[in-house]
Amino acid sequence: MERAVVTIKKGQGRMLKAGGMWLFDNEIDKIEGEFQNGDLVTVEDFDGYGMGTGFINTNSKIVIRMLSRKKEQIVDSEFIQMRVKNAWEYRKKTVDTSSCRVIFGEADFLPGIVIDKFADVLVVQSLALGIDRWKMVIVNYLIELLSRDGIQIRGVYERSDAKVRQNEGMERKKGFLSEPFDTKVPIEENGVKYYVDVAEGQKTGFFLDQKYNRLAIQRLCKGAEILDCFTHTGSFALNAGIAGAASVLGVDASNLAVEQATENARLNGLEERVKFQCEDVFDFLPQLEAEDKKFDVVILDPPAFTKSRNSVKNAVKGYREINMRGLKLVKNGGFLATCSCSHFMTPELFTETIAQAARSAHKRLRQVEYRTQAPDHPILWAADESYYLKFYIFQVCEEA
Repeated sequence: MERAVVTIKKGQGRMLKAGGMWLFDNEIDKIEGEFQNGDLVTVEDFDGYGMGTGFINTNSKIVIRMLSRKKEQIVDSEFIQMRVKNAWEYRKKTVDTSSCRVIFGEADFLPGIVIDKFADVLVVQSLALGIDRWKMVIVNYLIELLSRDGIQIRGVYERSDAKVRQNEGMERKKGFLSEPFDTKVPIEENGVKYYVDVAEGQKTGFFLDQKYNRLAIQRLCKGAEILDCFTHTGSFALNAGIAGAASVLGVDASNLAVEQATENARLNGLEERVKFQCEDVFDFLPQLEAEDKKFDVVILDPPAFTKSRNSVKNAVKGYREINMRGLKLVKNGGFLATCSCSHFMTPELFTETIAQAARSAHKRLRQVEYRTQAPDHPILWAADESYYLKFYIFQVCEEA
């Protein structure tokens, strides 16, 4: 059957033409030919110029997710396997692959699917209808590829339970894609041991994107007193502890996260120096300020305060508030590590928000470094959604 043809409105599709991977509903002029959602279609500009091949889904505002820039690309198992092989070869060159993100959706030209490797377990998150049809081809070939490199995968778990699946007209689902196994998976990263709960943890169970940012704080922590806010399962706190911090307090609003973080501290023999409390950070930081508490290093790793353009203003207030409070708790000459994982909080906006917080706290900042996500979460230029993590380390100086 011939593919349907999607035609872009004149003057639209700017991001796609710049190298992006998405075409939105308001950018489309017409769709000619028969198709079912999830099918491959040919994409053309208003004048008939071929833009490539992509998956279509009219249930979603992202109607087209591009798969190839070739107009009549043959998409078969061989083509999909080529994409998977390229993704794995890239990781072998750029990151520690003991635990890593093996496939990062659009940035690996496999739109809508994420696969994380935790030691000898794979966790799959399929978020788009078109790629969902190829899910098991991708998983099975990845297992084969890894085995060629001497890595035996003992289990695969699906975490396709994100709300965004509903935007694609798909049901949320989770469960085993292999024989059942213990879903508390032991891993080691930067010399720190963790149990990753792939079934009940957030997203795929653990945030691999901060791997080298966690490593970057280690050199600041020897003999220091540390406050780690929004600690989740304790990853920054444990990196501080393993680096020789005198004391670490990790704070999170989730009881489950605090329990998991405490278990991870015991796993590393750090339970005497690394402690965790269940607290709302927004309430807890003013309490510490009122008690005149000060720390050598304060770490702020909050969840995304905004997941849409409409809520950016409120997000800015949240980021400004926690950074102002956090800065006030840093000893003169100490350090602040602060980040945002929201794509809609642009680097420029995040930078300006921190500057406003510093002015409000009457602190001067000396930038130590600026970082983004680890290389296993590659940033595809023009695909803005692939660039989301901003991470700063500052030395904090009192105004003089």
